[in-house]
Amino acid sequence: MHTPLTTFPPGLDGQASAQIAPLYRKVLWRLLPFLLLAFVVNAIDRVNIAFAKLRMVEDIALSDAAYGLGVGAFYLGYILFEVPSNLYLQRIGARATLTRIMLLWGLVTLATAFVASPGQLIAARFLLGMAEAGFFPGVILYLTYWFPSALRGRITASFLMAGVVAGTLCGPLSSLIMQHLHGLFGLRDWQVLFVLTGTPAILLGLFGYAWLSDGPNQANWLDAVERQLIASALAGDVRGGHANFAAVLRDPRLYLIGAVYFSIYCGSNTVSYWLPSLIRGFGLEDLHSIGLITSLPYCLALIGMYLLGHSSDRRQERRWHLALTMLVSATCFALLGAVQGQLLPSILLMGVGAAAALTAVSLFWTIPPALLGSAGAAGGIAVISSIGNLAGVLNQAAIGAVRSEGGSLLLAFDLVALCLLIGSVLLLLGIPARALRADASASHGDKR
Repeated sequence: MHTPLTTFPPGLDGQASAQIAPLYRKVLWRLLPFLLLAFVVNAIDRVNIAFAKLRMVEDIALSDAAYGLGVGAFYLGYILFEVPSNLYLQRIGARATLTRIMLLWGLVTLATAFVASPGQLIAARFLLGMAEAGFFPGVILYLTYWFPSALRGRITASFLMAGVVAGTLCGPLSSLIMQHLHGLFGLRDWQVLFVLTGTPAILLGLFGYAWLSDGPNQANWLDAVERQLIASALAGDVRGGHANFAAVLRDPRLYLIGAVYFSIYCGSNTVSYWLPSLIRGFGLEDLHSIGLITSLPYCLALIGMYLLGHSSDRRQERRWHLALTMLVSATCFALLGAVQGQLLPSILLMGVGAAAALTAVSLFWTIPPALLGSAGAAGGIAVISSIGNLAGVLNQAAIGAVRSEGGSLLLAFDLVALCLLIGSVLLLLGIPARALRADASASHGDKR
C-alpha cells in the first residue's frame, strides 16, 4: 500500500512538518488495513449472489426477473437507511456504527444460505441492504476525521481499491467454493458460498469494536502532541460550506453531483452483478474460466485507481480526471455490440470498460467533500450515495425484466454507456472548476 504522505496544508511550523509524515504513516497503518479488509468482505458479500445465481436458478426456480428484483431490493433497503445511519454515526460514533453494520450484514449473509424461494431471496437482499446501509458513506466520512484533503484522493483510492481487490478475488474464490465444497455441512454449493463469505464479517465486527476509535481525540494509541498535529493538518480543510444538513439539502449542486454518481453507479453496479452472465454469453460455460475472466477488469481497475488517484492529487484536479474516465468506459461499452461473437475483442472491451467504470467511483468520491462543509458532510455524503444507489434499484430491475423477455445484455450496456456520457457532461457543465478550487486552496494556498 504505497501512499506518499508528503504534502500537507500550510500553517504547520518546521518541526510539525517534520513530524506529520511519520505520524500519518502510523495512522495509515493503524486504520487502513482493517478498513480495507472490511471493505473486501463487504464487496464479496454484496456481489457473491452474481455467482450463486448460476446455481440458484435450478434450486429455487430463480428467474432473471426475480434475480433483478432481488438485487434491486438490496439497494432499496440500503437507500432507506443510509442517511439515518450516517446521521446516527455522528451521535454514537464511528466505532459502534461500523461494528453494528458488520455484525448485521454477516448474519444476514449467513441467513441467505437458507432461502428456499425467489420471494425469500428478495426479502433477504432487502434485509442485507438495511444491514449494510451506511457502511460505505460512513467510512468515507470517517476518513475525513483523520486525513486532510491533500491526501484524500490517494486515501480514498486506496480504500476503494479494496472493493476492486474483492472483485478480483470474488470470481475465482466463488467458483472454487462452488466447485469443490458442494456438500460441506450438508449444504448445496451456493449455500456453502453464503456461509463461508458471511462468517468473516461477524468476526471483523467483533474485532473492530476493540480496534477502532471514533476519531483522533479518542485514540489511546496517539499521544497529546500527535492529536494536536492531526488537528492542525485538518484545520486547513475548514471551508465555509453549509452550516447544517438542512442547508445542504437546499443546495442544487448536491442533486447534480448525485446524478453524476447515479450515472457512474449504473456502470459499476451493472458490472458487479451481470458480468458473469455477460461472460457466459460470450460462449463460456466453465465456472472456473468465468471466475478468472471476471477478475480481469478488477485487476485493470487497481492500476487505474492508483495512477489516476495519484495524478488527481498531484495536480489537484478532479473534474477532467473523472469525466475522461467515464467517457472511456462509455465508449468501450457502446462498442460491445459491434464485436458480438468475437471472444477476444469482447473480453478486451468488457475489461477496459468495466475497469474504467470502477475507477470512476474512486475518483468521484474526492469531489463531494470539496462541496460540503463539515456540518453537512455526514448527511450530504449519504444523500449523494443514496441517489447513486437508486441505479441499483432501477437498472437491476430493468435488466432483469429485459433478460426474462429474451433481450440481450448488450442492450443494457448500451444504456449504461449513454448514462455515463450524460453524467460526464453534467459534471463538466454543472460543477465548475472554481467550485472545487477551494479544496486545493485549503491544502496548498491559492496559487492560481
